[in-house]
Amino acid sequence: MKSNDLKSVLKKNTMTIVLVLVYIFFIIMTNGRIFTPENFNNLIAQNAYVFILGVGMLMCMLTGGNIDLSCGSFVCVVGAIAGVLSVINKVNTPLTLLCVFGIGIFYGVVLGGMIAFLKIPPWIATLAGYLAFRGLGTEILTTTSTTSAITNFPPALLAIFSGTILKTDSGVANIPCIVAGVLAVAGVIVMNITGRKNKLEKGYEVEPGWLFTAKNIIEAAVILLVMGMLAFDGGIPVALIWVAVIMVIYNFVCGKTTIGRHFMTVGGNAETARLSGINNKIVMFGAYLNMAVLTVIASLLVTTRFQAANSTSGTNFEMDAISACIVGGVSAYGGAGTVMGMVIGATLIGVINLGMSLMGIDQNWQKVVKGVVLLAAVVFDILSKKGNKKQ
Repeated sequence: MKSNDLKSVLKKNTMTIVLVLVYIFFIIMTNGRIFTPENFNNLIAQNAYVFILGVGMLMCMLTGGNIDLSCGSFVCVVGAIAGVLSVINKVNTPLTLLCVFGIGIFYGVVLGGMIAFLKIPPWIATLAGYLAFRGLGTEILTTTSTTSAITNFPPALLAIFSGTILKTDSGVANIPCIVAGVLAVAGVIVMNITGRKNKLEKGYEVEPGWLFTAKNIIEAAVILLVMGMLAFDGGIPVALIWVAVIMVIYNFVCGKTTIGRHFMTVGGNAETARLSGINNKIVMFGAYLNMAVLTVIASLLVTTRFQAANSTSGTNFEMDAISACIVGGVSAYGGAGTVMGMVIGATLIGVINLGMSLMGIDQNWQKVVKGVVLLAAVVFDILSKKGNKKQ
């Protein structure tokens, strides 16, 4: 193997390698506690919202490094409204979902319209939402509940966004979970082989055969490991199904569709995109409409997980989503980034959070570490681009 090939492989998979090393570090530092079925489940349940919001933030950042500062506060408002409807007013679950998604779409249309058509800078428009929604959510909860929190959500709503599919006792192998893992491995391998075959037929450059084989083996091992761990902790979390479905959809949209290429092109060079016939305003509008809808899903996942809507819900969620994207290799300037990169970034952030919590490290120091990781990811991105230009 050529040294240049090795350097290229290491460069493309830097964050994956870092994730593995960090996880091994926490296995050692926690005496193996992070490597248990329970904590695999916790890693997914605690960070499901990061993956959902992260993919929405990815679409916004692709348009030119734009972000949404309001998503965390909007999580609070959606949870409060869902609580008022389903708990206090006893509205049935289908109508409650229709209302909260309708509110999400309405907000997305308004926000997208302001940014795309009125030319209000995204950070200003979403900063307004960040402030207004936090106050609105707190006001709704304090005026409708004596404890400033709404609990006792209906089982039907909880079943859609929380819990475990075909649950079994902890420590007992959950067969459906294991079968799902095997099917997932088969699906991933088939997709990888098909994708490589299509590239070869079109004359595109592909990775060496040894690397392709190694990646398939590693991906299969990771999937089987995760599903095996979950199988001994009750089964497949509902949150994982939501995350997996959304990641698959957006990975396809970003990598295989014209819509995804439009987002990349607008972020890479807006004027070139306009001259090539792309409607930049519609792309920007779509990014923020999409973000609002995904925020509703994230809010329902968080609210049903804790079975409560409270005024602190969603605090700093926007920062977690932005961090997941940046650490996952999404360009801060737009035009470059992948869903799988964001997934790796979100997982790394989640592992750091869980590992430091298990070690008993103070939350203030946890924020320091995450800040350093975020800065290091940005510096690495900038240095990589300078290196590519020199070459």
